[in-house]
Amino acid sequence: MSILRTENISKQYPGTLALDNVTSMFDSGKVHALLGKNGSGKSTMVKIFAGAIKATSGSVYLDDEKLDFKNPQEAIDKGIATVYQELSLVPGMNVAENILLGRMPMKGKFIDWKKAYKLTGEILNDLGVDIDPKEMVMNLSMWQCQMIEIVKAMSTNPKVLMLDEPTSSLAQNETDLLFNMIKKLKKKDVIIIYISHRLQELWKIADTCTVLRDGIYINKTIMAETSHEQLIKMMFGDVKIKTRPDDLNVGEKTLLQVKGLTRKGYFEDISFEVKKHEILGIAGMLGSGRTELLRGIFGADKVDSGKIIFEGKEIDAPTPYKMKKAGFALTPEDRKHEGLIQDLSVHTNLCVASLDYISPKHKITKKMEKPFVDKQIKDLEIKVPNVDLPISSLSGGNQQKVVVGNWLNTNPKIMFFDEPSRGIDVNAKQQIFDIIWEQSRKGVSSIMVSSELEELLEVCHRIIIISNGRIIGEVKPEEITVEDLYKRCIGGK
Repeated sequence: MSILRTENISKQYPGTLALDNVTSMFDSGKVHALLGKNGSGKSTMVKIFAGAIKATSGSVYLDDEKLDFKNPQEAIDKGIATVYQELSLVPGMNVAENILLGRMPMKGKFIDWKKAYKLTGEILNDLGVDIDPKEMVMNLSMWQCQMIEIVKAMSTNPKVLMLDEPTSSLAQNETDLLFNMIKKLKKKDVIIIYISHRLQELWKIADTCTVLRDGIYINKTIMAETSHEQLIKMMFGDVKIKTRPDDLNVGEKTLLQVKGLTRKGYFEDISFEVKKHEILGIAGMLGSGRTELLRGIFGADKVDSGKIIFEGKEIDAPTPYKMKKAGFALTPEDRKHEGLIQDLSVHTNLCVASLDYISPKHKITKKMEKPFVDKQIKDLEIKVPNVDLPISSLSGGNQQKVVVGNWLNTNPKIMFFDEPSRGIDVNAKQQIFDIIWEQSRKGVSSIMVSSELEELLEVCHRIIIISNGRIIGEVKPEEITVEDLYKRCIGGK
């Protein structure tokens, strides 16, 4: 049996203590859920195990050997593999190159491509992943990229496998495939550390649960003996889960009309309306065309035909700039690459979309931007010790709040939320929902896409269902169960 353990590890950053004297243990042949709200320190612990950062104090041991990694490669060499929440594949390389990066088979001074593709194909087949080793990563969907990340980690035959939000972009059938992979690794006596904010899935896959809160070790429990309520209380204390308030009434005025919108190969003949104050949900399985529809309306992708009518006026040939000027805002599914500029500060990321609102004369100073930054930091409760720190230093949940705050600074009339709770803890989710509801009170409409169908039932006034690029139904949350909504999304009645 292998054991990965920590003894009194702490990690100090400027202005914050990410881990505070944490002692914990993870043994092999089990799946260990590692939980905590955003900023709790779980990602910091994973990065220490992975050799990406060093603990300020304390020690880490694997099989009683003290670990002191200088870089991630040393961790990999010791058998510690990590799949992070944010994807790290190289888009300009193919699947085989990504999986075997740094380990490509050679024939003399040259890469043995025949062997590389054969080896990659065997790895993919062994794990049940049907993707061509020669396919370019840039052509893959997000869930396919997630699967390649996991296959890449598993291809090293690790002693420790750490999965940070592995199912956040996976549909149910891909999640089942991942769980089957994990069960195979359990039989191989691998230590599996599993981070997820999809709490309901933990009872399906995890054996134990270790909880951190604000950098402090809270408890370790056996999943089968722990209720959902107990887990929430360990993570947050007493948290009341809200549903859509009764005072959110849909207005009479139609704000947006979409008529016969088509983008060949993605969605076809889409028609619907959104009224002022309304929160419209879009339900459907991954690949159904939900994200592509939002991008088409927003002008990020060109549509082939159809009409977009906003406040009674048709918008011809939409572009993101034109739609922003009209009052549209889009928080994208992939916050790392499309919603944020990773090298820039929190301050700057909160102002990118609103520069022409802050100063129409095109002369911008940090003093001008400060009120916009301060308002969103306060209203969205963004946890950051210094707004001049790079956005990459924030937890996933706080990064998502910055994406939302950036667009709220444009004073939108209608907001598109594409997977707004992806990789976010329960508390942060509730804050995002509160924002959507508060905007509704102010007259702002929203369209929300979420793979978590329960969220659509909690948040929205009305839900349209998309399958294979077409609208197949419309429901009201109070008239359908989540089980029935799932059935409708996969084509059932």
